[in-house]
Amino acid sequence: MSEENDSVTREKEILKSVEDGTLGQKAVTYTKLSGPGWLQSAITLGGGSLGSSLYLGVIGGIGLLWLQPFAMVLGIIMLSAISYITLSTGKRPFHAINEHINPVLGWSWALASLMANMVWCLPQYALANGVLQNNIAPEIGGAFGDWLGGPSGKWAICLVILVVTTAVTWSYGSGRRGIRFYEILLKIMVAAIIVCFVGVVVKVMSAGGKFSFGQILGAFVPDLKLLSQPAADLKAVVDKLPDAAREYWTSTIVDKQRDVMISAAATAVGINMTFLLPYSLLQRKWGKEHRGLANFDLTTGMFVPYVLATSCVVIASANQFFLQPQPGLLGEKDPQGKVIVVSGKAKGDFDKIIKARFGKLPENNNPMSSEERKLAAMLANRDVQNFAQSLAPLTDKKFANVIFSLGVLGMALSTITLLMLISGFVLCEMFKWETTGWRFRLCCLAAVTGILGPFMWNKAAAYLVVPTSVFGMVLLPLAYIAFLLLMNNKAFLGDALPKGGKRVMWNCLMGFATLVATAASLFVINHKAGTKGFIGLGLLLLAALGVHFWRKGKRRQKP
Repeated sequence: MSEENDSVTREKEILKSVEDGTLGQKAVTYTKLSGPGWLQSAITLGGGSLGSSLYLGVIGGIGLLWLQPFAMVLGIIMLSAISYITLSTGKRPFHAINEHINPVLGWSWALASLMANMVWCLPQYALANGVLQNNIAPEIGGAFGDWLGGPSGKWAICLVILVVTTAVTWSYGSGRRGIRFYEILLKIMVAAIIVCFVGVVVKVMSAGGKFSFGQILGAFVPDLKLLSQPAADLKAVVDKLPDAAREYWTSTIVDKQRDVMISAAATAVGINMTFLLPYSLLQRKWGKEHRGLANFDLTTGMFVPYVLATSCVVIASANQFFLQPQPGLLGEKDPQGKVIVVSGKAKGDFDKIIKARFGKLPENNNPMSSEERKLAAMLANRDVQNFAQSLAPLTDKKFANVIFSLGVLGMALSTITLLMLISGFVLCEMFKWETTGWRFRLCCLAAVTGILGPFMWNKAAAYLVVPTSVFGMVLLPLAYIAFLLLMNNKAFLGDALPKGGKRVMWNCLMGFATLVATAASLFVINHKAGTKGFIGLGLLLLAALGVHFWRKGKRRQKP
């Protein structure tokens, strides 16, 4: 413990020595001491971000490049506020919300974070399993490759992932050295992810990509029209169809586009990330002196890697998939004259789209036009092997598989360890246990539910991130509202309560982020759960109000 305290004291002295230093001196010092921001980066650069980015490119081309940076800016605002609150008080947020705001909100935040971990772990295992079975196994070939790609291989892969991620996560609970080892390992993984996907885009663009550098830069300007209409180039295809068909396809594309947009926004900053940040800061023993470092850490360790990696995936995906029918769904043949065989998952999704279309026609025996079949083939869900294979004509097949597979595996494995870590934080807080030792390690195992992902989902593994992320968006406002109220609570913050212009600035920024998250959540509830969803929300609000007035009455009774 003495060694740990000495280390924290040295950190504070180093930070004080560069307080009046140049921007360059601060940047070098902050980079050496950074850590928690990279944890945030590792969890947000997971299967959710990969799948969402992939489908953003499929459904919107580069027109949706602006979405993830915009969502991340809102998330950084809230995470900066959370770090300010945590570092200014040194208090544990879960208990602070229960005591100073409302225990219904505090417990909802903790339980929602735990649920998000258990649900979001499913697509991570599914993606890792999918890339190993579909991308790596065929390259290995022979009996081992066949076994790895079969049902037995699926179990073996999941068990190996579980053992590896558990060992890495448990290192975090072994004191300050374990924390530093864990953070350094995740920094390396995040850097590897970025290198992989930047390499993919460089290869794509050098081979003559569809989009110019100017078009890519222009696509970072927000375009809110895409919430209600298809991307421009896709809309042009739909507009050529007859009136009845145009109405159906516009509705279908916009519904799918919204789901993917919500998924991308939800995976930028999820509710479980709002739990991870304050407890990782407290675990590092950071205090008021670290507030500048924390903001630098969030920017360089989270925002920059996230925008680089996700933008690269969207660009590469748009370049290969946007407006392109999935080969094999329309009976295409390869250069050797053989009919291209597609996976059962892609064919099933294609047939589902066609079946839904026939249900909208006046007569069930009315055949779908070739233009509509082509559109259905454009919208059919791709999986991880499609993305890697699509790069083969631009590079060579092995390079495409290796570089893409490494990126996917890095994303999935780093996220699994973080989801386990957050589960440990949440359960230890609920039971008031220390976040060290065997209790903490066993609590981390709550997220092993993810091992069921490859067995529960028989569709495209990459698309599993969309429904799970939509679920996460519903829960996000709980955290934002709780911390917005804490930021304005004098009894809790005391002298650290922002004053004057700073308070106005914090409330404007946090208020806007909370408003956007709440609007997105209500939209999802309305479209996915309907009346039942609003009834559940109403019961939660009633419970919170009931507890508020009960506590108010108890305070009045005190002399």
